[in-house]
Amino acid sequence: MSTVCRNLKYLRKQKGWTQQEFADRLNIKRSLLGAYEEERAEPRTEVLEQVSDMFRVSIDDLLRRDLSSQKESFLERRRQQKLGNSSRQNVVFVPVKAAAGYLAGFNDDEFIEELNTFTLPMLGAGSYRAFEIAGDSMLPTPSGSVVVCHKVDGWEDIRNNEAYIVVTNREGIVYKRVVKSNRSKSKVTLVSDNPQYDPYPVNMDEVLEIWQADAVIQKMGQQHRMSVNHLAGMVSQLQEQVSMLKKQMKN
Repeated sequence: MSTVCRNLKYLRKQKGWTQQEFADRLNIKRSLLGAYEEERAEPRTEVLEQVSDMFRVSIDDLLRRDLSSQKESFLERRRQQKLGNSSRQNVVFVPVKAAAGYLAGFNDDEFIEELNTFTLPMLGAGSYRAFEIAGDSMLPTPSGSVVVCHKVDGWEDIRNNEAYIVVTNREGIVYKRVVKSNRSKSKVTLVSDNPQYDPYPVNMDEVLEIWQADAVIQKMGQQHRMSVNHLAGMVSQLQEQVSMLKKQMKN
């Protein structure tokens, strides 16, 4: 049974499907597919027939042959890409619904491979993450937008007052501008574009990952419209925040 279970998992990853996407195509529950892949249940004959038709592989091969052992397998090519194949681009998409799982599995290759990927013509080669944001703290960038980013290594590589996805133990995944202190490398201040949200400090030892924003993708008609009074209020609040940040950076 272990061979067929490994083959189901291999073939799913070859297509870049999540367990839910593969289960939907097989008309079974995701939990049942998980049981197959974890060798806790044996795939039914009708499931094997569907997989055989879908991938043009015989049922005998599914049951007896380790498909992942083929030379230059798909998974090996993906591993090489993850190691930094400079001629390719890979954007891993983290939707809001996957945010909780991302916090637990951000450094788990198995979890990352479950997420969908895509490419963008305006970006160069390399590895990127795309995060779907929620809330109005970064208006005029609306909730539901997708921020495409590249990873930075730490405090030294952060560009002051640029927009980043910051992943922390305490706050989770947030999209903010990062302001560095002139006196300390142990803290940064996270600032919202919407001045109705106050800036707040974060200790660098709480930061799990930092991703600098390269592009923002949003749906047509998603732009947020604000009244003149609202804009005037935002300007006033921004001025107050700038004054406060200047004082913090001196301390």
